[in-house]
Amino acid sequence: MDNNTGSLDGELPLHGVGDRLRMAREAAGMTLEQLAAETRIPQRHLQMIEASDWNALPARTYATGFARTYAKAVGLDPKATVDDVRAELAGSDPAERYRGPGFEPGDPARVPSRGLALFSLLAVLLLLVGGVMFYNKVLAPGAGPGSLLDEERRARQAAAAPKAAAAKAGPAATATGGPVVFTALEEGVWVKFYDGSGAQLMQKEMTKGERYTVPADADAPQVWTGRPDALAITVGGKPIPKLAESEGVMRDVPVTAEALLARRAAAPSGAPTPAPTAAAGT
Repeated sequence: MDNNTGSLDGELPLHGVGDRLRMAREAAGMTLEQLAAETRIPQRHLQMIEASDWNALPARTYATGFARTYAKAVGLDPKATVDDVRAELAGSDPAERYRGPGFEPGDPARVPSRGLALFSLLAVLLLLVGGVMFYNKVLAPGAGPGSLLDEERRARQAAAAPKAAAAKAGPAATATGGPVVFTALEEGVWVKFYDGSGAQLMQKEMTKGERYTVPADADAPQVWTGRPDALAITVGGKPIPKLAESEGVMRDVPVTAEALLARRAAAPSGAPTPAPTAAAGT
């Protein structure tokens, strides 16, 4: 379209939206891995966009949001790109012609931030606590004071139970360190390991079952990936929870044995621990 800028203007009208986005990315010298890390769009979705395979995306509404974010990253006109995507969608499904613009969940920039989600959760918890206190003090005042001693006794018993269990199990029951090994649970899991100074230790797309052992002598090793849910972790041969249970860019995450074990200790009780996976050597 005439609104798009750059050296590709003479060629863009001959190609579909996906081709134009791909050509702009290549002209900018960006790889799919780099674009996925910058836009927080999974690499497989970027490949679908470049192929104009809109029906392969999770939902039609993701097409315009992802395309807008892609266009911004490679220097194309986001509005013109979105208009072209809607035109292609309308060509494949006439019902799309009458669908007005609205919230597009496919645009990562418009998804509520993690901070907002945590704030909302905290607000709900405060409302619940306030409701309980109001009930105990106003609606049923006679039920509160009589149970204070019982509550205190149960609290002491609950606090003493973990100590007793730890004393019976002994110090050997808790893993304290050892080799840190990451195992890819899916094909094409992009990951980058680097030390505290930013020096790269390893960067690649790991194949399913491939393992990587973090060097024991690495200074403050950290990880950057968009698929923390597809990486199993063991410390000293013992499995610990993944960095996350869903897709999402995570970077500058410490991956020393101590840091990972501290994350496990801070996780809610009963959180699932991934089973060790047989994997090829690193």
